[in-house]
Amino acid sequence: MKRSVRGCYQSEGYVFAKNAGEIGKQHGLERVARLASNENPDPPSDKALELGFAALSNANRYPDERQVSLNDALMAAHGNYHFVTGVGMDGVIETTIRTLVEPGELIVVSTPTFSFYRLSAIAQGAGVAEVPRGSGFSVEPAPFIEACEEAKLAFLCTPNNPTGNGTPPEVIREILEHIDCVLFLDNAYVEFSELDYLPLLRDYDNLIIGRTFSKAYSLAGLRVGYAFVPEWFRPYYVRAATPHTLNAVSAAAAVGALSDVKHVKTARERVIKWRKELSGRLEYPVLPSDANFVMVDVSPLTSDEAVEGLARMGVLVRSCRSFRGLKDHYVRVSIGADWENTMCIDAFSRLNP
Repeated sequence: MKRSVRGCYQSEGYVFAKNAGEIGKQHGLERVARLASNENPDPPSDKALELGFAALSNANRYPDERQVSLNDALMAAHGNYHFVTGVGMDGVIETTIRTLVEPGELIVVSTPTFSFYRLSAIAQGAGVAEVPRGSGFSVEPAPFIEACEEAKLAFLCTPNNPTGNGTPPEVIREILEHIDCVLFLDNAYVEFSELDYLPLLRDYDNLIIGRTFSKAYSLAGLRVGYAFVPEWFRPYYVRAATPHTLNAVSAAAAVGALSDVKHVKTARERVIKWRKELSGRLEYPVLPSDANFVMVDVSPLTSDEAVEGLARMGVLVRSCRSFRGLKDHYVRVSIGADWENTMCIDAFSRLNP
């Protein structure tokens, strides 16, 4: 009966980083530096844990489908914007596509980038136009705008995964001035940068800005995503969303996390410090980054060769081989705890070309 599976799932799917426990067992290591998944090495804040545990006692009830408490907390933290929520950024992306895109319509993606845009579009029956980035993996407005002429929706990640570089707000403004489709700006890593795209929301009603609690807020395991959206879009998104997807525990923990500004500040300061350290001390070229990771050129090694060599020394990083449009000699290295970053520097120094 395998023939019953849709063609888009016969040959590809999302590529996950290797599992730290499996790497440790394979190489006889007591501990592994987990630098492959762009996680925050700090546990959730005390306030997030407190509200999450409290919500667990009412787990016999369905969560609030309107997510009023989380919406109010987002407004208190960011201002009087319109929000939608989902199960991680992935859930917001998937529901946005479901809301806007009919089978056969076109989605534009700036590559190399997060693969889930393309996978979600194909799952919806949409076509995908990939626009290669320019020098230094920068976004070139002209070809991106041209590709959007026939599109319903476009995705642009900034800071970009896996390259790490951010796109200046003035470039995003130029794009918005010349397109008619909706632009989804993925800001999963924006807390680690100086970039601010929120002012653009006041001027353009075709802009959606997605964010996540997985990175700066340490809630990767609870899967909470949200987006700033135009007022017209929100009721349609709610109709398209799967009922009760964001569970009550995750939503309550997110409310608590938003109230702990110090937690995010600590994570941001550590990332900025260690981005500079890795850029100066790794014995391979490190690309400029605005995110909580850096991309490293490991040539003449291939991505997988470098990942395997580092894993033998207890450092788990992400191979970039699966990122479409990226040559096979890059790895992505997350900023971890101090001991993990130090271990990473040492392992790279012993990585033989």
